[in-house]
Amino acid sequence: MEQKYKKVAYYPGCALEGTGHSYNRSTKEVGKALGLELEEVKNWNCCGAMEVKNIDPKIQTYLSSRVMSIAANEMGYDTVMAPCNGCYHNLKKAEYDLENDPASVEVVGQLSEKAGHETYEAGQVETIHALDWIKDSLGEEGIRERVKNSLKDLKIANYYGCMYTRPRHIFPEKDQGEGSESTVKPHYMDDLLGAAGAENVEFPLKTACCGGAHTLSDSDTSTKLVMNIIRAAEASGAEVIATECPTCHSGLEMHQIRAEKIHGEKSNVKIIYFTQLLGLALGLSPKQVGIHENVSDSMGFLKEKGLA
Repeated sequence: MEQKYKKVAYYPGCALEGTGHSYNRSTKEVGKALGLELEEVKNWNCCGAMEVKNIDPKIQTYLSSRVMSIAANEMGYDTVMAPCNGCYHNLKKAEYDLENDPASVEVVGQLSEKAGHETYEAGQVETIHALDWIKDSLGEEGIRERVKNSLKDLKIANYYGCMYTRPRHIFPEKDQGEGSESTVKPHYMDDLLGAAGAENVEFPLKTACCGGAHTLSDSDTSTKLVMNIIRAAEASGAEVIATECPTCHSGLEMHQIRAEKIHGEKSNVKIIYFTQLLGLALGLSPKQVGIHENVSDSMGFLKEKGLA
């Protein structure tokens, strides 16, 4: 297990301070319960997300590099943990660009100088996801040892979303053989929730796109993509879709409701963050992990399962 992940710089990103607040809450609470320490990146900014990246990808590279520069040069960290798939993806992409694209290096250097902070240099920090953070610091055995309320009665479809594994070249640590994460069939969330007692169903759309980027511009397409995921999960026997991305989570919740209101298609599967499920297994209360903040109302379901 990686001792260096016991204390890391924490980059929540914009979504976790808004629609993904329960992900932020549950991530922090699970960290405390597991003895892992998070220190939030000081004065962090948006990573550039979709809007900036679509207008000028090099500005996005700079915005992500500034977050890493603060963590490395002002806070002294060599690891940044980003639980949001968009932030995680963008920091990893910025790292790749600064290692392989001289034009990006030049733009980042100019903007950093103008902004008055030290320029980030490729390799100063490693960006990891919340899944890496827990999997590599404690692993399945560490979770099993700490379970107080097993998830043994839950059938879960683990949904990773499309940005956790794509494009493959910005994730050089994945697909490195036994024990590493896979970009084709990711398994870290399955491993952790399985260690907490859950039954992971065979779910074919683990990395399918939920249409999150198109929610405002083309809601009908997003609803169709979300319902593909939900139908596949229910067909696989899942009662819960576990998520690890705030955009995916919000999209699944909102379009599940929209599908029923507009198309009359009702589904019963619950949408719950993996950190919330882990927290319940570790003995935390539903309120501590923010179950009440989810749009998907799962309190009655969790009470039936003896988890609330």
